[in-house]
Amino acid sequence: MIFKGRDLPVFKAALHTHTTVSDGKFAPAELLKMYAREGFDVFAYTDHKKTNPISSYANEGLTLISGIELHPEGPHGTQWHLLALGVPEDFPGEWESAQAAINSVNASGGVIFCAHPEWCGITSADIAELTGLAGLEVYNRSCINCGKADNETVWNELTDRGIYYPALAVDDTHSWSHFAFAWTMIAAAERSVPALIDALKNGYFYATQGPEFTRLEIVDGLFTAEFTEAEEAVLIGIGPSGHLEAAPDYPRHGNYKLVTKLVQPIEKTWLEGPFRCRIRDKHGHYAWSPVLTA
Repeated sequence: MIFKGRDLPVFKAALHTHTTVSDGKFAPAELLKMYAREGFDVFAYTDHKKTNPISSYANEGLTLISGIELHPEGPHGTQWHLLALGVPEDFPGEWESAQAAINSVNASGGVIFCAHPEWCGITSADIAELTGLAGLEVYNRSCINCGKADNETVWNELTDRGIYYPALAVDDTHSWSHFAFAWTMIAAAERSVPALIDALKNGYFYATQGPEFTRLEIVDGLFTAEFTEAEEAVLIGIGPSGHLEAAPDYPRHGNYKLVTKLVQPIEKTWLEGPFRCRIRDKHGHYAWSPVLTA
């Protein structure tokens, strides 16, 4: 994949999962085998308040990441759900505040994201008060049960505030109904834990429900995105700014096309500042680039 001018391999990653170590239906070894059969390259164990002894697990050919989901008390009667990746296997599960948890994860060499904010009742204003987050989840399959799988509104609001987080797509697997619906494609020099965590820290990844990007770059003011067939490709900027490249026409218009590329001079678009690219395939599945700057 050509990502920000670098030609990097990409790795299919399941970054939010739960096993019988906390409240998941599947045992750790069973869930790992399920993802291996689906062609994943990277798997993170992120049970609630508990790490897994992954150094003692058979890896089934995947790169295993030690993770944990943390739940410090949140604002206005809420609870934070923070997804920590790349932490030590003995990382503690109890924290008095979100900021303390974030600071400790970063100090340990890990990386931390805000999980499913809309499901939690967490607002963009709440997230904006924190420092040290690496991003948030734009899509969380398990939250489909209450109609709050999509967190794009919160993402838009953060971008409008000048906080340019990238975003993950995850299953948050607890049962079969969550399994293998969304994942994160990490662009890293190699499939080692240090390289993957470094890529996550630096925003070298994109979120997807299936569609794939093969190029995302801006060179001399020209934005280029290449991707698998999509019926919609749009650039989403700050506030009302953006650029629609393709959208399905209604049957009465007698026209329908699929696109695989978006090439656009930034100065000729109605864009203000940083933006991201979102595509949708003919099955209604989305992929989201990170926020990009010219």
